[in-house]
Amino acid sequence: MHAVHAVSGDSKYAVYAAAPVDPAGQATVDTVRTTLTAGVPAVALLIGVIAWLAVRRSLRPVEAIRGEVAEIGAHDLSRRVPDPRTGDEIARLAGTMNTMLGRLDEAVTRQSRFTSDASHELRTPLASMRTQLEVLLAHPDRLDWRAACENALLDVTRLQDLVADLVLLGKLDAGPERLEPVALAEVVEAAVAGHDVHVEVRGTPVVRGHRSRLERLVRNLVDNARRHASSRVDVEVSVVDGQAVVSVGDDGPGIPEADRERVFDRFVRLDDGRARDEGGAGLGLAIVADVARAHGGTAAVESGSRFVVRFPELKTS
Repeated sequence: MHAVHAVSGDSKYAVYAAAPVDPAGQATVDTVRTTLTAGVPAVALLIGVIAWLAVRRSLRPVEAIRGEVAEIGAHDLSRRVPDPRTGDEIARLAGTMNTMLGRLDEAVTRQSRFTSDASHELRTPLASMRTQLEVLLAHPDRLDWRAACENALLDVTRLQDLVADLVLLGKLDAGPERLEPVALAEVVEAAVAGHDVHVEVRGTPVVRGHRSRLERLVRNLVDNARRHASSRVDVEVSVVDGQAVVSVGDDGPGIPEADRERVFDRFVRLDDGRARDEGGAGLGLAIVADVARAHGGTAAVESGSRFVVRFPELKTS
């Protein structure tokens, strides 16, 4: 017998319905009941085990990535996390982490090289000053005090300039400061004041920038050109394809094509003397490149002796 109990919507009536079940049907019902009672927990357990194994297998690359990252130290940034190459989110995570490690490795390597070069450049004038002072104190009657003091003053000036350049590069590495609209023509006029330089202005380009650092950029380019020019230095300000452009050229020997990118690296002074400062440390053009980059621009040598810096033009209207 199979019975069903139901209650009316207003709860006033209870209805019972029953139907006879033959032995075969009852056996089927009992079989289904037994199967569900034992099978549902077993199936649920099986699904749970399968899900656990699947999750564990899918997280195995994550554990491999975690383990590799845990072993990577500050002096071992050349290592990379394993890439599962599955094309899913975990593979993209591994790719992102490897890209980040690459950037960190490059930054640490550059910083280490920069520190080493800076230490060397600072040590040279300090050693020179110490030697001069020791000789002067050891033989006060044999040396010209005035000449020795003048030489020491030159070394102090070199140290002062080098420290100022290092401080500026450190500020540029730290990130951009507050920028404001700046007319490039005014920057160039201020930077070349007092120098015999031919200036040509085409248009009125305005950029969003830091005025004193833009002046420093132009001044470094002009100083570099004047050191190597035979007789003429040209500065041009223009607008080309929506970009504000400053170009500085001279009629001196050009930079070899193989060195036109390297010349913007810090502490680089070319063998032929084209970018070798008189007593300098090779930071002038590096400052140019970093100032341009901090303003969203680029610096390049587009011909043997012409340096070109491009900035995004600020639309004033």
